[in-house]
Amino acid sequence: MSVTPLPLNTEFLFRMALEAGTPQMAAAGGGKELRVIPVTGGSFEGPSLKGTLVPGTTADWLRVEPDGTAHMDVRLVLRTEKGQHVYMQYSGVRSGPPEVLAKLGRGEQVDPGAYYFRIAIRFETSDPELAWLNRVLAVGVGQRPPAGPTYDVYVVR
Repeated sequence: MSVTPLPLNTEFLFRMALEAGTPQMAAAGGGKELRVIPVTGGSFEGPSLKGTLVPGTTADWLRVEPDGTAHMDVRLVLRTEKGQHVYMQYSGVRSGPPEVLAKLGRGEQVDPGAYYFRIAIRFETSDPELAWLNRVLAVGVGQRPPAGPTYDVYVVR
């Protein structure tokens, strides 16, 4: 059977840079770790959305496998420069060669092309102007510079 794949169209929404606090070890076992990492600040900016993260509302429940692969579970609240609030939840995976992940773990600068870092995103808002965000999925391509995670976020059309 011949199948013609449907197109996957995306549109750049914003770049988001996060500031992370000190990880808290929540659990460990079987070589895996669960770290809860507070997100202490951040900002986002794109063609039609710009703003900051609401402090005290965000954290990453990060599960790390023995090989260094990280599974993210992040919940945060965005505040646009117009004062609108948007809840953003994403899950993701960061993996790569052991030596690359070790450098990231030490806070070193690493070429983003040397590892895999992708996220899947859902939004919720009660703001009428941004209500369209409730009806879309988004994806992101991440990188982990020493200052904190940075994502380029795209709406899947």
